[in-house]
Amino acid sequence: MPLPDGFIEEIKVKNDIVDVISSYVSLKRRGRNLVGLCPFHSEKTPSFNVYPVSNSFYCFGCGCGGDIITFVEKIENLDYLEAVKFLAQRAGVKMPESSQRDQENAFIKMRILEINRAAARFFYESLYSEKGRCALDYLHRRGLSDRTIKKFGVGYSPNSRYDLINHLRACGFNNDDMLSANLAYSRGGDSSSVSARFFDRVMFPIIDLRGNVIAFGGRVMSGLKPKYLNTSDTLVFKKSLNLFALNFAKSDNDGVLILVEGYMDVIALHQAGFRNAIATLGTALTAEQARIIARYTKEIIICYDSDEAGQKAASRAIDLLRPTGILIKVIFVPDGKDPDEFIRSYGKDGAIRFAQLIKNSGNDIEYRLQKAACNYNLADSEAKIAYLKDCVKILASLDDLIEQEIYASKLSEKLDILKQTIMSQVAKERLRKKKRSEKKQFLNIQQDLSARNDRLNANKPLNLRAAAAEEAIIAYIINNPESAVNIFDRLSYRDFCTSFNQKIYSVLEERFKAGRPISITDLTLDFSCNEVSAIAAMLAKEAERMSSRDAVSEYINVILFEREKLDENKIGTACDAQIIGYMQMLKEHKK
Repeated sequence: MPLPDGFIEEIKVKNDIVDVISSYVSLKRRGRNLVGLCPFHSEKTPSFNVYPVSNSFYCFGCGCGGDIITFVEKIENLDYLEAVKFLAQRAGVKMPESSQRDQENAFIKMRILEINRAAARFFYESLYSEKGRCALDYLHRRGLSDRTIKKFGVGYSPNSRYDLINHLRACGFNNDDMLSANLAYSRGGDSSSVSARFFDRVMFPIIDLRGNVIAFGGRVMSGLKPKYLNTSDTLVFKKSLNLFALNFAKSDNDGVLILVEGYMDVIALHQAGFRNAIATLGTALTAEQARIIARYTKEIIICYDSDEAGQKAASRAIDLLRPTGILIKVIFVPDGKDPDEFIRSYGKDGAIRFAQLIKNSGNDIEYRLQKAACNYNLADSEAKIAYLKDCVKILASLDDLIEQEIYASKLSEKLDILKQTIMSQVAKERLRKKKRSEKKQFLNIQQDLSARNDRLNANKPLNLRAAAAEEAIIAYIINNPESAVNIFDRLSYRDFCTSFNQKIYSVLEERFKAGRPISITDLTLDFSCNEVSAIAAMLAKEAERMSSRDAVSEYINVILFEREKLDENKIGTACDAQIIGYMQMLKEHKK
């Protein structure tokens, strides 16, 4: 929806970008700017920069960047309007009246939530019908009580393509509603003919933190594949940004959450009294989910399956969770069992036994050291050296010197090696890691500068010198709008060699001449998220060089010079006077 410039300016003024981002990221001042660990990808060396002068952010590691609205969009998984509403509410600013399109989108979201609620009721009732007897028997055999089944709203989708369809139609929903919620799919792309997406499956409603049914997970009862099927992403649901049972666990966790792999593991743990259990939704833990977890707990206990796949997933989860700063512990479930199997195998004592596993759980470093030891025969000298090298890499990942020393002491006793020797190797490894990180960051920046893979500005690689000057001019205008009139008098967007930069400059010129603001925040409606990130990258580079007016004048000269260059085709068709003029220009430029 088009929002008044004055309203966007008010949002920007009343929501300081440093204050907003600091509530999600630990920032440290570095000169005029601030740096921290990027919340959008896993990293150990800070490459995420916040620039108060331009009200922008940019990560040199992953290339994510933008303004305060873009940041809220990404971190909270909101669309543009929702992000603006979020910031408006934060600042106590009243939103302007919404447009018809916004109202339509809001209506679609409301219909998805309504149809999901109706579907959940249908699945639950079907479970206790004759058609659902086999599914109910299965759940009872898995040890679930009717009380637990009701709490989680577990249901059954009948072995029919049309039972759910007919029921939802009787409830007043149409095919478009079913397709929007991903409860049905169209055959042959014809929306007038739809079939149920879920059939002959035990159904697990996925509920958000506000109590809305936003999606479903279905466990097949027959030989159909896949074994588990989830709702695809919709307007109200994104798999990588939600966690199963967090709606229960968020307020009943005593500062600790248990992360398991599957729906049944979560439900079994809740029934056994561990109401702080949560799970991902059929996929490995994502960086976004890790950040969500960190909002609701200070400690996470990972309890994945003991098989190879489960342990790989646990290692990945540790890498994603550690940058959040929460305490990480890992449970080893014996005999290759998952939590549900383990609890059931001990009957009435299952809960007591699992509580003992929690009590004996070690932190993530102990887990990684123990896991590494399984790969070596420590009675062999060469194997001991190889194991020590693995351990050194693990300890080098720790930023806390005290932690390093504690584990170095334990390794010293275990391997009969001087603690000082281990610490010396850790220090060397950290130095190597730092150099590798700096090199990687430098290469990323160089790649960004060379634009060899620039998809937004496809003709940039052929005009690198011009593109660099164009980007510098764009960033300077955004940072110094008071000087824009002098630049617009000398340069037209037609003078730009690269298409994307030409587009940006044209928008800036148009907004300036219309008396409208030209900050990065004001550009978010004119450009996509990826394009805003590219503009943020330009601002980040400008923050490093701090261009003077003389530099700006030189940028303009470069742009004009590069524009006047004749390529081979032009030279071939140029008259004598044009060629003489072109050669004279080259001579003047060399002076």
